[in-house]
Amino acid sequence: MDKLLNSTFYKKYLSSFYNNSAAVMILSLFCVLYFAIFGGVFAVTGEFTRIGGEILELFGMDLSSYSYYQKQNLNGTILTRVDGVMIIGMCFGCLMAAAFSNKIAFRKIASKTRFFQALIGGILAGFGARLAWGCNLANFFTGLPYFSLHTWVFAIFMCLGVYAAILLVKLPIFAPKAKMIKVSSASLKIDENRQKKSFIFACILSFIFALVFILFLIFAVKVNLAIALLFGAIFGWLIQKGQICFTSCFRDLFLFKRANFAIALFFSMFIASFFVYALLNNSLNAKVLEISIGLCVGAFLFGFGIVFAGGCECGFFYRMLEGQSHFFVVGVGNILGTMLIALNYDKLPKWFLNGEKIKLSGASSLLIESALFLISICLIYLYSRRKNV
Repeated sequence: MDKLLNSTFYKKYLSSFYNNSAAVMILSLFCVLYFAIFGGVFAVTGEFTRIGGEILELFGMDLSSYSYYQKQNLNGTILTRVDGVMIIGMCFGCLMAAAFSNKIAFRKIASKTRFFQALIGGILAGFGARLAWGCNLANFFTGLPYFSLHTWVFAIFMCLGVYAAILLVKLPIFAPKAKMIKVSSASLKIDENRQKKSFIFACILSFIFALVFILFLIFAVKVNLAIALLFGAIFGWLIQKGQICFTSCFRDLFLFKRANFAIALFFSMFIASFFVYALLNNSLNAKVLEISIGLCVGAFLFGFGIVFAGGCECGFFYRMLEGQSHFFVVGVGNILGTMLIALNYDKLPKWFLNGEKIKLSGASSLLIESALFLISICLIYLYSRRKNV
């Protein structure tokens, strides 16, 4: 065990964080492969909506009259749906990655203000994501490369929401309250080697459990669910190891003009679009949504919510599984937000929800999509070089 802990392989690939630019590029390619196998995108809020609906049904609610839940399809369970099993795999991946990095530790919420931000931000993010029929994953990271113009509209209004929330959280009322705590030097001494060994033991148990689960899915249920679990574990591992969070990506860009991750993010989607183009010309179909006022409002609320809460659907996921209780509240808020939109969706006016579906198609589509990505990268670079006035 000691030999493993001191090995270059352990330190480089298991214990250390990855360069987030490289991690997001690898993640993007795995998302394309996921689309090639399942014909769907890497996303989580759709499954959060189903979980929320199942919770309501547990309390005796009849959801048959709610069109949103009918469109979302509540058939099956989290153990029989591809998205559900993929999320379970993400949990395994995030946990194992955090354990190998010795990053799992329970941390309580810093203050009542932070609890308020976590809950309200989570609700806004969940509500906005489902009003727009997708979050930063389905409508942005795995959405932009799929040649539907609605994803670009979503990205613009999401960024506007992010910027608005940044202006709000800069107010003194939301400033973190730091406390000086006196501790003895003896209390700071930790047997790191022993702690690492216990985490590795936990990883081995988790890996065995995941392997047994995969075998169960293969032989007792469906092979595609086992594959979804494997992909989820890879997604979770890369997200935690690369500390991939779209909230911090845009927050750092707007606040500190740090552009490296944002440029890598758009470049990874640019590369993915070439593979997606080939898949779309091979009988696969991508999601195309109506460009409506509802989409714009949903994207804005989502962008605002993830900054106010402190994490997007990737960021809050791995931080929650690292033991940060703040992000458990964000997760609960997300599910509550999906309930609110689903239960009130039929009350929204048609003019608010209806719009035009515009898909970039034909030989020129790849050229237009490439131009949009390159323009985005140039704008990000120019913004990062802009001097404050």
